[in-house]
Amino acid sequence: MKRTVIALVSVFIVTSVVFGVTTLLPGSAANIVLGTEATEEAIQQVNEDLGLDRPLMVQYVDFVIGVFTGDFGESLISGQPVMEMVWPRLLRTLQLAFVATLISVVTAIPLGILAAAKRDTMFDYLTTGGSYVGLSIPSFVSATLLLLFLTTPPLALFPKGGYVPISEGVIPWLYHLLLPALAMNTIILAYVLRQTRSSMVDTLESDYIRTARLKGIAERNVLFKHGLRNGLLPTVTVLALNFGWMMGSVVIIEQIFAFPGMGELIVQAIDNRNLPVIQAGILVPTIAFILANFVADIIYTMLDPRISLGEQ
Repeated sequence: MKRTVIALVSVFIVTSVVFGVTTLLPGSAANIVLGTEATEEAIQQVNEDLGLDRPLMVQYVDFVIGVFTGDFGESLISGQPVMEMVWPRLLRTLQLAFVATLISVVTAIPLGILAAAKRDTMFDYLTTGGSYVGLSIPSFVSATLLLLFLTTPPLALFPKGGYVPISEGVIPWLYHLLLPALAMNTIILAYVLRQTRSSMVDTLESDYIRTARLKGIAERNVLFKHGLRNGLLPTVTVLALNFGWMMGSVVIIEQIFAFPGMGELIVQAIDNRNLPVIQAGILVPTIAFILANFVADIIYTMLDPRISLGEQ
């Protein structure tokens, strides 16, 4: 209950900030619709038709009600309901974020566990050194490098961009998602690996692990049965936070790979001063981030029953 209230208050605060910032944007949708030669009377008429001449407080109250009821109004340019524009693109972006997160889970976590189990060995040094390299490469750089080396001759292993629905086949779908997911994942993978290694090292040095070893329990059982559950708790938090980071950084990645997701929609909306689409484009991923953290809290309690949601 406490976490639910915190999540709702967070959504309300973000809603207020987004409304305040977007109303301060220069230019107006009326100018975009009518062009630079429009008369003052014509601009005034469009503003009245779009409801932009109403007092800001009235617009704010309508906006907040719309956010909590899932109604962001209509596009100022096309007249299409905003959520009809947002949902298809949000689903594509979530697929991209899901694949990127899955890559982190199946690669970074096992590598982090092995690096902790083989601490101060060559494998540990190579893994830790590789993670430093990953952390130092910005996503737009890794995206550009992937495009140069893997989409052009002589390799040309992947398409340069675009999107194929999963209904046309899992392989073509994954084929188009893999490169942008890898580009988004470079820093996250390194960060998750380092966090997993660090928390597992701390766990494996704790008293109850020493006791388990003194009892003669096999090292594999010590690692996976006794150490893994506590060692992964911080990693769950890191994955949830990085999911939010991915939703924010996806704007650049989608532009580089011509991926028709939320990032492309937001850029087009900003160019057109399309306020309802901009507001929805910012708020929907933010709400997804808040939900991801809420889910992370639930996973926390599943991994460690001593933790209750009310105590966090």
